[in-house]
Amino acid sequence: MTDGTTVPTPDAPATTSTGSPTQGRREADGPYARLRVAVVGTGLIGGSVLLRLRDAGLDVTGWDPDPVTRERTRARGVSAPDAVEEAVSGRDLVFLCGPLPTLARTLAQVAEVTAPGCVLTDVGSTKAEVAEAADRLGLTDRFVPGHPMAGAESAGLAAASPSLLAGAAWVLCPSPGAATLAFRWLAGFLVELFGARVVPMSPPAHDSVAALASHVPHLLAGALAGATQRSPLRDAVLALAAGSFSDGTRVAGTPAERTANMLLGNRERVLDELAEVRVLLDELADALRAGDATGLTARYAQAGAARSALRGRRFVPADREFPAGGDHAVEVAWLRELGDAGGHLTGCRVGPDVVSYPALLPLAD
Repeated sequence: MTDGTTVPTPDAPATTSTGSPTQGRREADGPYARLRVAVVGTGLIGGSVLLRLRDAGLDVTGWDPDPVTRERTRARGVSAPDAVEEAVSGRDLVFLCGPLPTLARTLAQVAEVTAPGCVLTDVGSTKAEVAEAADRLGLTDRFVPGHPMAGAESAGLAAASPSLLAGAAWVLCPSPGAATLAFRWLAGFLVELFGARVVPMSPPAHDSVAALASHVPHLLAGALAGATQRSPLRDAVLALAAGSFSDGTRVAGTPAERTANMLLGNRERVLDELAEVRVLLDELADALRAGDATGLTARYAQAGAARSALRGRRFVPADREFPAGGDHAVEVAWLRELGDAGGHLTGCRVGPDVVSYPALLPLAD
């Protein structure tokens, strides 16, 4: 920055602290108060990031390829230059929030016009492809792939909210080497500003988990809602539809192009997990066809256990410390193991000699 402020970058990580879900217009302080941030792509997720940072009092700019959206951004009290280069120039942190097929191209474009110390991250729902692009571009020292696990069936800046991402599980993908420094700082930032539960994972692990946690549910919702739309009894079905139908088809209301991009971006993993779901559907159908009440009951008891675990998860502390300048491979291995086990970070403190990770792990059933 030009005012002499020390900016936390991969080359000079700041001390960060634990945080809690943000409420109201709580402003940033400490190492974040004077950050300059840009958000590229101001739809539902990008717009929600933008509005949260605005409410925190940060110097934030937004950019979107749609001129109408840029005008709406200005109407929300946020600077929105017409050129993406102007929006990201001189920034300390840039969120890439455009459609999945554009992320690699946008990453290259933004990297060319930002300083080497500017941390870059994205919010895309698949991670392997953009992580590979960053590696090809030589950007793994400052690009941290990310994915906040939150959203809505609505789209666009009009649907965005500064509270949409509060307390969300937010996947970050640390890479061994210099990128660990950017990861450390960004993890602390997301906890402090969004109250995020930071889940560290490798890009392939994220894509496999997201296939079953998010992407296959979109397929199932689309199938149920689509079958209803095709049915000659559609209106009667909708007249009787209650919570089970509404909950089961909610994400079918997501903009179709966004859903298609997500599924195609993770195609092989989604198809693999869908095959496993089909096995269970076939088992349920076979038990139903055979009048096998015991078989149906057993399978629904198994399903109910997963549902109960989702609603009643309990956690235990799993804090760890590492040398600040030590073996990043060991640190990253632990971080990824934490995420793979269902754990998350509740902060990151970086001192001159030690980096501390407050963390939580789920109790075994």
